[in-house]
This record gives sequence, structure tokens and C-alpha cells, in this order.
Amino acid sequence: MTGQAPFSPDELTIVPANEAAWDDIAAVFGTTEAGRCQCQRFKVTGWIWRDTTQQERTERLEAQTSCGVPDASDTSGLVAYAGGEPVGWVAVQPRTAYPKLRTSRVVWAGRDQDKDDDEVWAATCFVVRKGYRGRGLTYPLARAAVVFARDRGARALEAYPMTTQPGRQVTWGELHVGARQVFEEAGLREVTRPTLRRTVMRIDF
Repeated sequence: MTGQAPFSPDELTIVPANEAAWDDIAAVFGTTEAGRCQCQRFKVTGWIWRDTTQQERTERLEAQTSCGVPDASDTSGLVAYAGGEPVGWVAVQPRTAYPKLRTSRVVWAGRDQDKDDDEVWAATCFVVRKGYRGRGLTYPLARAAVVFARDRGARALEAYPMTTQPGRQVTWGELHVGARQVFEEAGLREVTRPTLRRTVMRIDF
């Protein structure tokens, strides 16, 4: 399916993960990089590969999403469907839900903010199902994350994407945090650039 035209808005349905089935989320994550991490990189306080097992990470993601519980009060992301098939994921929650962000030099460089402010949300990770990549799915997922955070009472939404550079290869694994232009088109603006390849972006509601 790679190489097809970008998804149009009317092809996609994006729902909170608690409204999705666990099998659908598992299908999006697959068995490679995303399937190993299970969106726990920013959740595990220690070294993810040493301090958690594959089973633990999988169980944590299932619990965090509250998948299959439509009336759940909390969930950890959004799932995109195309033609009834689960095709993508974006993690979006209050920033305080990500312990690893609290100690990140990238997130806090040059900023003096309340790290315990749970009204500031963060979009931390994209996963596009193998076979559906290269069709611009992260753009509608980022826009949906903005709307979701705002509707859930967020005062602001942040993201920490990669900035691509001419002649510098960026792998899909590195881009799990998103690309700068994806969040720009969703309305976020750069607030700091702590490294050459990483920027902190934000939208205030």
C-alpha cells in the first residue's frame, strides 16, 4: 500500500484508544520497533530495555489505553482507521503522565515551568502501521491530538519533534516523536530548539 496517494480526511476515522479494540492497537504496533517499545519509552523511569520485559510493556499499554472500555475517563492515545482497518496511533496525554519527560534536558532546556502542571498535555509518539506508511497519516493524527487535548481540558499541548536536515538521514524509528512540519501544520509553534535536530513546540488554547 506504500506509494499510494496521501489519505484524504473522508478516508479516516480517528477515535480515542479506549473506543478501539486491543487487537486493533496491537495490529498498528506490529512486532518491530514500535511493537517492542509499546509506547513506553517516556513512561519507564529507568532504562526501558533493562527495567521492563516485553510482556510488561504490552500489559502497560493495554492498561493505559483502557481499550474496549468506551466510557473510560482516561486513555493514552488515539487510533486511526481507514476503510475499517486500524492504521495509525498517536500518544497524547497530560505531560505529567510521562515520567521520562520530567527529567529530559531536551524538554526543559531554557524553560522555567511547573513540571507538575497537568493542564499541559504532550503528544509524544506516532506509529503508522506497516503497509500504510508514506501517506501522510501523521498530519491528521497530529491535528486530532490537538483537538482531543483541547476538548479534554488541556491549557496547552506540547510536542518534541525531530527537525530533518538536508543530507542527514532520519530513520522511521527516530521519527516516532514526529517531524517538525507535522506539528507546524497542526498549529504548534517552536518555543525552544535545544539541539540541532530536536525542537520543543507548543500550542496554547
